[in-house]
Amino acid sequence: MFYGTMKVAIGGPLRLAFRPWVEGMENIPAEGPAILASNHLSFSDSFFLPAVLDRKVTFIAKAEYFTTPGVKGRLTAAFFKGVGQLPVDRSGARGAGEAAVRSGIEVLERGELFGIYPEGTRSPDGRLYRGKPGGLARVALATGAPVIPVAMIDTEKIQPPGKVVPKLMRPGIRIGRPLDFSRYQGMEHDRFVLRAVTDEVMYEIMKLSGQEYVDMYATAAKRQLTEAAKAEKAGKAATAALEKAEKAQAQKERVERELAEESRREEAEEAKDAKAAEAAEDAKDTAEAKKAGEERTAE
Repeated sequence: MFYGTMKVAIGGPLRLAFRPWVEGMENIPAEGPAILASNHLSFSDSFFLPAVLDRKVTFIAKAEYFTTPGVKGRLTAAFFKGVGQLPVDRSGARGAGEAAVRSGIEVLERGELFGIYPEGTRSPDGRLYRGKPGGLARVALATGAPVIPVAMIDTEKIQPPGKVVPKLMRPGIRIGRPLDFSRYQGMEHDRFVLRAVTDEVMYEIMKLSGQEYVDMYATAAKRQLTEAAKAEKAGKAATAALEKAEKAQAQKERVERELAEESRREEAEEAKDAKAAEAAEDAKDTAEAKKAGEERTAE
């Protein structure tokens, strides 16, 4: 009931404001369990996809969204519960994966739709990254539910990472045909099978989205980008420090030149004054000698 109320309260305005276009809606089953495996470009992906579907779809979200204290925390928790998100404790990588698998299986056993992002996190640059085999493939093989590839289009342009206020533009959603992995039933602990299933799903998402595929995990790419940003920041700081030191040295040299010039001017003035005093003294001596000579001549 609460989900339906929140879907009307959020989904209606979202569709009205952003007018998302959808292709392949016929691939969503009218009933029964299914896994929606989507690329992940923006925080808003978890809202746009449920907004265009007639059925409830449940995603997992980090537990912090549900446990933050205070009024804001309670409102946030109510919001995420209302839009069908389940809390998962991500304090440990393995624990988070197990929790996601259990949550997915429970949702599918109820005959509902389970949404998952195989990349594990948002793409840092709009490209499609390698899918993690621990969640999607295990849930699919443990339940036998079909996997429906989904491509979110342009949602990263609406709300890029770090931006709070979204930009009004039309996102797109492409829904592919269901993938059947029943041939691997009972092999959910075979890592090669998990990898094969995940890669097949990611290939279908790539075809739907048109994204460039990168054969590495998005988390590793984010670390590289963070390290590169830190290195760039450190380089800029070093450059700024060097420029500051060079500026200080140039200032010092300019002051030293000005002091030396002032000293030379003072020395020149002193020499000029000394020469003038000497000339005055010579003139005085000459005048006195001339006067004495005139006095002798007069006698």
